[in-house]
Amino acid sequence: MKILITGGAGFIGSAVVRHIINQTHDSVINVDKLTYAGNLESLLSVQDDSRYVFEQVDICEREAMARIFEVHQPDLVMHLAAESHVDRSIDGPAAFIETNIMGTYNLLEVSRAYWSQLDEARKTAFRFHHISTDEVYGDLEGTTDLFTETTSYKPSSPYSASKASSDHLVRAWLRTYGFPTIVTNCSNNYGPYHFPEKLIPLMILNALDGKPLPVYGDGMQIRDWLYVEDHARALYTVVTQGEVGETYNIGGHNEKANIEVVKTLCALLEELVPEKPAGVASYESLITYVADRPGHDVRYAIDASKIERELGWTPEETFETGLRKTVEWYLNNKTWWQRVLDGSYSMERLGVTA
Repeated sequence: MKILITGGAGFIGSAVVRHIINQTHDSVINVDKLTYAGNLESLLSVQDDSRYVFEQVDICEREAMARIFEVHQPDLVMHLAAESHVDRSIDGPAAFIETNIMGTYNLLEVSRAYWSQLDEARKTAFRFHHISTDEVYGDLEGTTDLFTETTSYKPSSPYSASKASSDHLVRAWLRTYGFPTIVTNCSNNYGPYHFPEKLIPLMILNALDGKPLPVYGDGMQIRDWLYVEDHARALYTVVTQGEVGETYNIGGHNEKANIEVVKTLCALLEELVPEKPAGVASYESLITYVADRPGHDVRYAIDASKIERELGWTPEETFETGLRKTVEWYLNNKTWWQRVLDGSYSMERLGVTA
């Protein structure tokens, strides 16, 4: 099969591309605008494969996207292209509205026009898989509940509101036009090639440099952590085996408070990099509590029993094994993250309202 992947140079997208090229016989058309978070160096291991093609295009460009569908004739679409950082959405929500809502609308319309002219066999097999987030469900503060596929939406940030909007568009295109869509909502991803504005890579790189480890509020915000390569397997399973019209929640069964994550990282670094920067007594001594993010949700937790029950997917990594692999990857791939830091991102605090 030919699989068109939007956002394939991003963190999760590149993991999906690598999985498909390395573990299947399918082909990939990677469509990515290459914003600050898109990095083709994450795909060096597959870029020369005959089954891989890259197209630098913005999903908001209707004519360019139509050309890509006409030229490459994909069998499946996996839509991962999105602005994804909550703090950046607080600073500048317009880009999130444009890409996540208008871009998804544009992609749906281009995909639907392409799908409508396919022969019956290919039309029946076609899938539009929209990849979303658990943040659309809002906050589980004060409960022991888990997000299920039928949990009501209650987004808190411009980012999660834009993703909720795109989810609704995708489901409406199924209901109104019969366009074959599937939606997945995932928990927090971590792992290799993660852009260093996110919690885990930011803490690793700050600690190695002897910089403060900023923890929002009291650090007791709880997230369910999912190793990115487990997520990539899940997404491929859904697009190839999932039922049209269904939603699948994907989680790692790893609920951890942010401060627990940071302290676990510090302990791993004590073991793996005992020689610390000058003046640093311990990595944990670098932890600094800072003002909380506006509208910060306290707890997310995914019930991933449906995808396990219906499609047979379960995560292979525990949080402990995945986090160790992640730290070791950053220690062994300084060239990758050094190039990222030399560019537009300097690890500054974002998402602080006036």
